[in-house]
Amino acid sequence: MLEFRPMTAESYRQFLDFSVTDYAEEKVRSGEWEEATAPLRAQEEFAGLLPDGAKTEGHFLYDVVDPSRNEAVGVLWFALRGPEHRRSVFVYEIRVYPAFQRRGYASRIFERLSAQARDLGAGSVRLHVFGHNHGARALYEKLGFVTTNVIMQLDVSPARPGFANH
Repeated sequence: MLEFRPMTAESYRQFLDFSVTDYAEEKVRSGEWEEATAPLRAQEEFAGLLPDGAKTEGHFLYDVVDPSRNEAVGVLWFALRGPEHRRSVFVYEIRVYPAFQRRGYASRIFERLSAQARDLGAGSVRLHVFGHNHGARALYEKLGFVTTNVIMQLDVSPARPGFANH
């Protein structure tokens, strides 16, 4: 059984350093943000979501620890959302560190998270996944997540010769 341990000041700093940069890169890769402004925008979003850092009310930031190894294998950040009668847990970030990937940790994290979500009075677990992250999408579908929204984009720029002329 995995343990969710509240992030320490140091692990929160490491989480923030990695996650803000990673989020900015993902937003650029998805075509939503310009590369030049992405780092600042990502910092602003994180600051808005977590004004009190790891102690922000309604947000849960954990180091995910495998007690058999006594070692952190990843991180998890989620928040409670919605009114009490339709409460859900929204996962902002789940990350299994590279050395521990493909060992079933992500599935075990979601198993443990589902139990915690029920304990918190939530009826569902929700998350966002970038369309280009096929591996994560496949995992989530395997775990039973269903698509609730889809945003699609068609590039009609002149960089696609002939396409815009049809």
